[in-house]
Amino acid sequence: YSATKTHQEHLGHAFAAATGSDVVSLRYHNVYGPRMPRNTPYAGVASIVRSACEAGRSPRVFEDGRQRRDFIHVADVSLANRLALTAPGPVGGSYNIATGRPTTILEMAQAVCAGVGDGSIHPTVTGEYRIGDVRHITASPERAQRALGFRAQIDAPTGLHEFATAPMRVAL
Repeated sequence: YSATKTHQEHLGHAFAAATGSDVVSLRYHNVYGPRMPRNTPYAGVASIVRSACEAGRSPRVFEDGRQRRDFIHVADVSLANRLALTAPGPVGGSYNIATGRPTTILEMAQAVCAGVGDGSIHPTVTGEYRIGDVRHITASPERAQRALGFRAQIDAPTGLHEFATAPMRVAL
């Protein structure tokens, strides 16, 4: 997955160099928010956790739950897209669209579980691991802030609390 993403960026930037175009790559981190798909293998981890809670099951958290991710609200992703599209002048390059403030998988799961239902469901830390999972994925959004004026507006605790009861999209 990551190799194909990197390859896409390289192709885009090679095209820009060859044609004098302005190509921007936005690297979205763990996106969550209203209308996210649920119950699909392509749903993000936050959607998977929420689906388990809504079904009355404790969401499974792999390893020790202390894996770090940068959870970014879909409204902030929308803001980043808007800024990239309306930037005055060329801004070509690759930008991390992230908050810059990592959250553990367990913290995320606890926040979502707390907002779903009566609060009786809690995540289960399994100690299992999945081959290919990366322990920590964090990002610096500083370059996006300098070039695009992007700064995430929604912190994970606030956004995940809202996400726990936001409308979801059923996968077709």
